Amino acid sequence: MTDLFTLLGKVAVDTQEANESLDDTVDKAEKSESKLSSIGEKIGNGLQKLAKAGAVVLAATATVAATALVSLSTKAVQCYADYEQLVGGVETLFGAGGQSIEEYAESVGKSVDDVSDEYNNLMKAQDAVIDHANKAYETAGLSANAYMETVTSFSAALISSLDGDTVKAAEVADKAIVDMSDNANKMGSSMESIQNAYQGFAKQNYTMLDNLKLGYGGTKEEMQRLLDDAGKLANQKYDISSADIVEAIHVVQENMGIAGTTAKEAATTIQGSIGMMKASWTNFVTGLADENADLSTLMDAVIDSFVTVVDNIAPKVIEVLPKIVGAVEYIIGGIAGYLPDLISELLP
Repeated sequence: MTDLFTLLGKVAVDTQEANESLDDTVDKAEKSESKLSSIGEKIGNGLQKLAKAGAVVLAATATVAATALVSLSTKAVQCYADYEQLVGGVETLFGAGGQSIEEYAESVGKSVDDVSDEYNNLMKAQDAVIDHANKAYETAGLSANAYMETVTSFSAALISSLDGDTVKAAEVADKAIVDMSDNANKMGSSMESIQNAYQGFAKQNYTMLDNLKLGYGGTKEEMQRLLDDAGKLANQKYDISSADIVEAIHVVQENMGIAGTTAKEAATTIQGSIGMMKASWTNFVTGLADENADLSTLMDAVIDSFVTVVDNIAPKVIEVLPKIVGAVEYIIGGIAGYLPDLISELLP
């Protein structure tokens, strides 16, 4: 009997210990679960914040991209609208006003056969101007739009002085625009002031001749002196007409080493190549809204221009960087001995 009570007592004690141990385990489990729940909640909150932050970044990126796309689209439409208008001006001055050969024949009251040669010459002149405009980013540092805007500003008088020979006028006009750009690059004059001078020459106004900085004043007498000097250089006589003025200025600038400056700088200088790249980019943007544009050619022009810029910049960067490093090392070496005292004074 005593053994039975002893046994029951041990069982009770062991059971109590087991219960206490079980309770302790349950408490620990509940605490662990609470901690895990808390950690999980924090991780969840963190992930939600991260997701929100990511969404904000993505939204901001998408907004910037959309804004840039809209801006580019708007610019393309504006540039193409200008392009259409300027091409219309070229067609009117050098071509047949955008008319077919049948429409042109009817407008002048002749048969198609009678106007065939005349019409073909007009188309040849018109195509030549547009071709020069497309290449102007290299030859004159101008976009096609800027080129056509310039050529239409003074070509009416030029064509008149050449007795309506639009094919000849297209070539003389191109020479004039390239000379304008060469003068601006070499002599530092603004392109606008030079354009104004040429527009004045077309109207027998020579007051802005000195804008070219060729050593001639702004008078008719000084223009005649320029023509005489050019005549001696080219061994021919120049008349004071629009076409001869262009030719004479070209001869003088060639003699002074100004001619060809723009094309040379576009290929060999940083500023010139950047100007070429800007013009090629404008042409590309214009082409985005033109269903007939050859985008591949326009993009190649941008890429080639960019490569030229890099080729011109890279040697200067390579040359400058070691000098900067050397200068920094020299300066640090020079002030290193003074730093401990300076720091000890500044820190308190």
